[in-house]
Amino acid sequence: MNLRCPACGENYADRWRCRCGAPLEFTDQPLPPTGTPEDAAIDPRDGLWAFKHFLPVGADPTDRVTLGEGYTPMVDAPEWDATFKLEYVFPTGSFKDRGATATLTRAKEVGADRIVEDSSGNAGAAIATYAARAGIDAEIYVPAGVKESKVKAIRRAGADVVRVEGSREDVTDACIDAVTDGEAWYASHAWNPAFFAGTATMAYEIAHHRDWSVPDAVVMPLGHGTMFLGAYRGFRALREAGWTDRVPKLLGAQAAGYAPIAAELHGESAVVGDNTVADGIQIRQPVQKASILNAIEATDGDAIALSKEAVASELKRLHSAGFYTEPTCAVAPAAVEVYRNRGVIESDDDVVVPLSGSGLKG
Repeated sequence: MNLRCPACGENYADRWRCRCGAPLEFTDQPLPPTGTPEDAAIDPRDGLWAFKHFLPVGADPTDRVTLGEGYTPMVDAPEWDATFKLEYVFPTGSFKDRGATATLTRAKEVGADRIVEDSSGNAGAAIATYAARAGIDAEIYVPAGVKESKVKAIRRAGADVVRVEGSREDVTDACIDAVTDGEAWYASHAWNPAFFAGTATMAYEIAHHRDWSVPDAVVMPLGHGTMFLGAYRGFRALREAGWTDRVPKLLGAQAAGYAPIAAELHGESAVVGDNTVADGIQIRQPVQKASILNAIEATDGDAIALSKEAVASELKRLHSAGFYTEPTCAVAPAAVEVYRNRGVIESDDDVVVPLSGSGLKG
């Protein structure tokens, strides 16, 4: 029994959702060795598994489903007065590989022989690729209008693709029906706690890059919250271990028309529009909404919505500066200026912005 419902307290051995409907969490968060961070002998050549002491999966190295992912570069971005973490430098071209390596490791540990996932593209490609690495059959449910480049990545990994007409929520419902019917193990990037344990490694890398200090603020794209919540849990774990002294301000960037977190904080009038450019975060009902709002409150953070015009313009700016990202990536750099204008980011604040996906993915 190593999964627990934070809402009702029920424990499980292996389940994707509590009977009460809430997402599950691991009961015990591994702790690093006592002493200083240097005692842990972090080696960047091990990628994100260099932080194995913080991961609740993969205790046995032979169970790890890995392609050498992690420890992505951090580079100065003077035009934004920030540091970019290049999360598109991954085997499948997006930060979702962090969650995929942990999730497929968990699937291997529990003996899954077939997995399913629902995704608008990047998570599906990552899960399909790591399933292939693990030798586990995969089926990925995608929106009917998903970009063909992302579908190709899923198919080339040997996974079956199921196109679903309707909204992004309809895609999830169709996938959950398959799980409920007992067809496969649910490798969900929105529900599976292993996925968030994987994305938390981004926070460990940022701190290690900076000699165990944390920035003043981290600005991230925000859809289902896999990066956002992972960052929060990672920075919190570092503070609890005594390796850092605080958690940075976490700032979300959502797509106008798909911004439930920003609407909750600032009202519906602040999120009007239809941002069709940032297709990777078009999520109206994030599973982890309550947890995202808690993370924002705990870090004195915020979330705002960006228009398609602002994101399209920012994408061109990124490309011209040498950062070849996909469109969704542009929401976070675009948000930096907005946050500065509002005084949420001070002029002398140290800011990190993860760039989440490669331009090769469309």
